Amino acid sequence: MHTDKLLVSTKFAPPRIGTQTILRQRLLEELQRMAQCRVGLVTGSPGFGKTTLLAQWRQEMMRSGADVAWLSLSADDKHLAIFFAYMRGALQRLGIPLDSGIPPEGARPEFIDEVVAAIVDGAAGINKELFLVIDDYQHVVDPRSHQLMQKLLDHSPDNLHYVISSRVGPPLSFSRLRLSGQLVELDCAELPFDLAETRAFLEHNLAAMKLSPEELHQIHQLTSGWPATLQLVVILLRSDPEARSTLREMGWRSDDLQSYLAENVMAHLPPDLVAFMEDISICRRFNASLAEAVTGCAPAQAMLKRLDEENLLIFRVEADDRQPWYRFHALFADFLATRLARRDNAAQNELHRRAARWFAERKLLAEAVRHATLAGDLGYAVEVIEQAAPATWSLDQLSPLLRLLDRLPQDILFSRPRLFFLGCLAYALTARPAKAEAWLEQFQRSGAAQQADVAYRLPLVQAAIEVQHDRTEPIIDLLKDFQALPDDYSVTRLGAPALLAIAYLAAGRMEEALQCLDASVIPDAERDAEMALVAEGARTLCYLQEGRMLEAERIGSAQLARAVAVHGHRSASAYLGAATLADVYRELDRSDEAREVLANRSGLLQWAMPDTMLRATICRARLDLLQDSTAVAMGFLERQERHFRNIGQDRALAHCLVEQARIALLESDRAGAAERVGRLETLALKHRDSLGFQADIPAMAALARARLLLATNYPDKALNDLEVLRDYATGYRRGQLLVKSQLLMAIAQADLLQPERADAHLLAALAQGRQLGLVRTFLDEGEVLRRMLAALAGKPVPEEEGAYLAQLLERFGSGPTERAGQSSAEGAPSMLTPRELAILQLISQAMSNKRVALTLNISLETVKWNLKNIYVKLGVSSRYDAVSWARKHGLIE
Repeated sequence: MHTDKLLVSTKFAPPRIGTQTILRQRLLEELQRMAQCRVGLVTGSPGFGKTTLLAQWRQEMMRSGADVAWLSLSADDKHLAIFFAYMRGALQRLGIPLDSGIPPEGARPEFIDEVVAAIVDGAAGINKELFLVIDDYQHVVDPRSHQLMQKLLDHSPDNLHYVISSRVGPPLSFSRLRLSGQLVELDCAELPFDLAETRAFLEHNLAAMKLSPEELHQIHQLTSGWPATLQLVVILLRSDPEARSTLREMGWRSDDLQSYLAENVMAHLPPDLVAFMEDISICRRFNASLAEAVTGCAPAQAMLKRLDEENLLIFRVEADDRQPWYRFHALFADFLATRLARRDNAAQNELHRRAARWFAERKLLAEAVRHATLAGDLGYAVEVIEQAAPATWSLDQLSPLLRLLDRLPQDILFSRPRLFFLGCLAYALTARPAKAEAWLEQFQRSGAAQQADVAYRLPLVQAAIEVQHDRTEPIIDLLKDFQALPDDYSVTRLGAPALLAIAYLAAGRMEEALQCLDASVIPDAERDAEMALVAEGARTLCYLQEGRMLEAERIGSAQLARAVAVHGHRSASAYLGAATLADVYRELDRSDEAREVLANRSGLLQWAMPDTMLRATICRARLDLLQDSTAVAMGFLERQERHFRNIGQDRALAHCLVEQARIALLESDRAGAAERVGRLETLALKHRDSLGFQADIPAMAALARARLLLATNYPDKALNDLEVLRDYATGYRRGQLLVKSQLLMAIAQADLLQPERADAHLLAALAQGRQLGLVRTFLDEGEVLRRMLAALAGKPVPEEEGAYLAQLLERFGSGPTERAGQSSAEGAPSMLTPRELAILQLISQAMSNKRVALTLNISLETVKWNLKNIYVKLGVSSRYDAVSWARKHGLIE
């Protein structure tokens, strides 16, 4: 018999909210709807922060004056008598009068109705809103307890609300409440941290470590925002800061993570379910049919249903198939794979063989080849490729194909023309042109190149090799008359026009580039195919090359979003889109967004297409200069310079040297700038007759030399180089570069005491810049240009240019061109505006920029702009530093 004295009092209070937690503002907003709803239901796997979230919500509600009772359940509370004893204790804490009768085991059925009636009447007699949180409801197993709970949900008065958390969906009916809008639901899809929350959590708990945006993205991707594993990452990095260099391996090497999963997820599962999970962990995604084929388990559908219902770290995957597809959480999949590896190799190979055949039968070639290769069945992998219709192949098959190629003898490769074509193209498209070139030469010497099935495709292979060498001019002759077959590989049908368009834009032939893309009609069924998205990326690149930022942003943002959603963060289409869009965002002075786009895409800097690597490198360096320091930017550029020299990319090397020379001049290091200009002149001499993209190199040398001449008081000589730069920019349709040349010519003319000529160049730059939507091209020229533009603002200027000029001057005035280290925080309290103080207060609560914008009813861009102002005024470089400074100086609580 239970009495109140036997109840554990700590079950009526939530666990203390630890100092390491962050406010889950996004989810708390959802729970705020509880004031208008009867029931809240929070379900999710262990470690997803259900209890912490509800504790935070309870705290907020109680601060607003609400009556909230808490009940934590445990495995001891599974029977009706104990469950009701605690329920009664919690309800009494809300002021609901209930007598002390406790139902014995086997209580009569009428008892539940009597209890429900007493609770309903008691709550209805209280003239205020009452909330009861029931945490860990999965421990309730007695059917009578569920019956009691169901009747309470169905019959409670409007002022009595229930919030239930559980690892699994409770066996209760919520359909009526759901249809009437009386149910608030949060599940495993919503509980993980989003990127902003991951950043806030890591910055809060690893304040001294200063993780880079790339590391933050990597950790977020590794953990998928799973709070428990993020806490383990924090513990690991605190104990071993050097582990940040091997973040990707951190999960499966963590004994703490292995123990956590073994104890909290696997310990209570039956052996047959554990074996089933280990077997299907070989697959990156799976459905019931595949699971049955791999495991040999007939009730696979029921097994997956159980995994889904019990939230065993399994997630639905978007797919066109009617049958639902699933995947395991990445770290859980690694955990299961580690357990599977304890079995002998033959058993593991058999699982892969079964998966390979299932995927091949359904024309899912990438996965079929992957599993056949992992099974060591190379013959079957080759057979899959050879027998597949060309239309079924796409870029996402490159990765498994390369793994297969690395294991195949060359004689097998050369005897199979289709395999050779795909293999050679794969090496060319993944930044290994030397290997592709060697293969192509051997293949042509062997005589196999005469076979009709492959001969007409060889120009495309050669064009892919040329673009990786940054030699775009030969591509025009290779592909201008190329005609793919209607049912050919998508990389042939769509890739050839994309490569030809890039060659045309490199030559400044923009109309022909766009016509080439327009003529390549993409069927609706292939709009989201990766090669189609690469072709769209080529269109964005055309607009960026001309400097048309608004068109480039409009098309590029949509293309990147689709590429990531369909093909992943590091897909070829996402890489091309990311480099282009980051360049656009930086030019539009949306530096945070540019940094986010580049983050955790290290391949952009090392093994992408040359133009992609170049753009990503220069964008990253300029962001480092703007948001960090000259030393960080220079160090990064020097590392990239060595990389580009090692792989023979002269144009990218030239751009690195130009940027280094500019930074050296900012630091008054004229000798350093002159040394870089000398190396540029050597490159320019080598490429004095180059065409296409490589015609850039002499122009870049002229730009760097002009800057050096201006800095050393030779404006007349600088004008000669700037005329070369202007002529190149005009002939090759490089809009940003043309405006830059006009701005520098204006500065040179001003130094020569020719104000009318200087103003003419400024007006020309403003007219062109307004049409293109340029911002940082102006801001990057710094204080000298700001003073000239300010002087021009006092003179008669065409109306549209005048408005654009005013906008630029306002941006200059906000200080983003100044480095944080040049600012003083001494007068910051009086310098901060009321809006900036309000934003500081909100970000101190770990709110995302989007949430701040919603709270203050301002645009997201306004929030970001104010944050930049705050950083400059306080002399800091991150949200965490700004909040810490403001707290230290008493600006916020």
